[in-house]
Amino acid sequence: MPLTFNIHHVEKKDLHLEGELPTGELDLDLHDDMVRPGPVVTYDLEVQRLEGSALVQGQVHLPVEYTCVRCLKKFKRPLDLNNWTVHLPLTGEDAIDVSNDLVNLTPYLREDTLLALPQHPLCEVECRGLKMPARLKEPEVLKTTSAWAELDKLKLKN
Repeated sequence: MPLTFNIHHVEKKDLHLEGELPTGELDLDLHDDMVRPGPVVTYDLEVQRLEGSALVQGQVHLPVEYTCVRCLKKFKRPLDLNNWTVHLPLTGEDAIDVSNDLVNLTPYLREDTLLALPQHPLCEVECRGLKMPARLKEPEVLKTTSAWAELDKLKLKN
């Protein structure tokens, strides 16, 4: 069930929305194995009616498991949108779609969640990446001076 509110409930007083939304409802459609969102998004929002619009403000929390792109270590870090705000025009050219008096906040939450997720997650800012085995640390230096010298050693029959 998407995150919605009834527009008529905010005509006389502010509306408080609190609860959980299954992550599947956001339809994040991530094609990235490095980012795996948790099962639910928790939210605590206040909806205010302004002249010709509505203002939604609050906190959104999503647990996320990442894989570091440098060292491939798995780690968890929540995605917190602490001052999430969305302005919803109800009249005019940019008016949002109100269906059966319900306003759907899910597309706005999806967009801001996707923008907040890191493109290249790192376990630490100073992550040095995968550890190289000792035998691979120093590249072997070729004994010959050039590739032509090696070709000169070939004995080809006519």
